[in-house]
Amino acid sequence: MSGTKLRPRLSVFRSSQHIYAQLIDDDAAKVLVQVNDIKMKSKGNKVTRSIEVGKLIAKEAAEKKIETVVFDRGGNIFHGRIKAVADGARAGGLKF
Repeated sequence: MSGTKLRPRLSVFRSSQHIYAQLIDDDAAKVLVQVNDIKMKSKGNKVTRSIEVGKLIAKEAAEKKIETVVFDRGGNIFHGRIKAVADGARAGGLKF
């Protein structure tokens, strides 16, 4: 799985407490956008914060004129918080 400048890779990392999402251009080896839930003002549960991370990365991607991405779940099952990030990103306007 590889991302380009026109269609970057949306990489999601899930730790036991936090969720991280990055848009990566693998051709140039650059991180275009990075978002996590560490300093978020909403203090909901982990799934709610994951949805917000997805919406926030979609908003920042739109500012950089990125509309489509390749979703990289990082070896995790597409369930729970990983799915919540994807749902939030789709709700924010990103296309997979």
